[in-house]
This record gives sequence, C-alpha cells and structure tokens, in this order.
Amino acid sequence: MSRALLQYLVPLILPTVLYLIWALAIRDSGSGRKFATIVREGPWFWLIVAGLVLAGGSLVFSALSRGGDPTGTYVAPRLEDGRVIPGRVE
Repeated sequence: MSRALLQYLVPLILPTVLYLIWALAIRDSGSGRKFATIVREGPWFWLIVAGLVLAGGSLVFSALSRGGDPTGTYVAPRLEDGRVIPGRVE
C-alpha cells in the first residue's frame, strides 16, 4: 500500500497540497485576501495538469527503471523443502 501511495497518489496531489500550503501562508501576510477567496480563484486546471504530469512521470520512471534483463531466462517460482522460492530472471 505504501508503494502505491508514494508512486501514484502523492505525485497526483502534491501540486494541490503545495498550493494550499502557500495559500495559508500568504493569507496572513497582509495582502488582505482571505483564504477562501484565494482557494476559489485558484489555478485548479493547472494544478490538475501538473499532478497528472507528475503521476505520469513517476509511471514512466517506474517502467524504465524496474524489471529484469529482457534477454534473460525466466525461472518460475517453485516449492523446495516446504519453502517457496520466488521466480527470477537469470
């Protein structure tokens, strides 16, 4: 669950969380704008696009950085002395 959370959910919601933290920070900076106004007028489209780009980037990175050698030989998992020996690529 933690891998799925880090790989898919965090990159998707990170831009929105950072924007809300920023909105809370400038709320008290004397700008006179209320938090609700800042959030209502926020760049929601671009936050969603940024989240999708980050999530897509994490998927591409995951696909390119994991896995065995494509020219290797796959050895299936097997049961040996009551223990499961996981499959692997040799």
